[in-house]
Amino acid sequence: MSLPVPTVRESWARIDAWLVAHAPGSFALLAPPADPEQIEAAQKEMVLRFPPELIQSLACHDGLRAWANMFPGKPPLSTGAILNHWRMCMEIAEDNPDLFEPITEDVEPWWHPQWIPWAESDGDSQIIDMRDGPHQGRMGTALHDDSGSFEDGWPSLAAYLNDVAEALDEGGAVGPWAPFLTSDGELWWDFSGETELDGEPLVPAPASKTA
Repeated sequence: MSLPVPTVRESWARIDAWLVAHAPGSFALLAPPADPEQIEAAQKEMVLRFPPELIQSLACHDGLRAWANMFPGKPPLSTGAILNHWRMCMEIAEDNPDLFEPITEDVEPWWHPQWIPWAESDGDSQIIDMRDGPHQGRMGTALHDDSGSFEDGWPSLAAYLNDVAEALDEGGAVGPWAPFLTSDGELWWDFSGETELDGEPLVPAPASKTA
């Protein structure tokens, strides 16, 4: 029988503890908790309720203070940036309504009003799917120049953050990405097996626990 996935708060606590111990400069880039009123205002404008897991995450850290490659995939967004990216994608799709339509029966549209961008970089985002159905809450990707996809995603934000915490505490990878420390002691996620970044060494991130 599989164990229950830890809560978002529990995974964030593990991530925070690892960062404090091994990459304090990266920990300093995490933003403080979000303003609950700002979260409520974003949901009202989006006409969309955030899943409890996302609200828990924003209550831990409202994104990052500055861009950093601290997470596999994309850096997490603040509440304001979630709204801004959602708004931008909606405006683009409203000018070309075909972008709201699935490419084929098995291929997602470019954007959907019930996708919440949790993380983003260069126009590509990690999204939480809030459409009704058995897959509600799953995580996928929405690329700026392609359709959305949930093929290589996670069943939930809690599952994603647990995988991040596990990779840091136990060692290992999250999908194709593994954690490293840069020559400046910052956390950096890259493809497993990488050894350098811009000519400087990348060192595998130390696991907090030993087998």
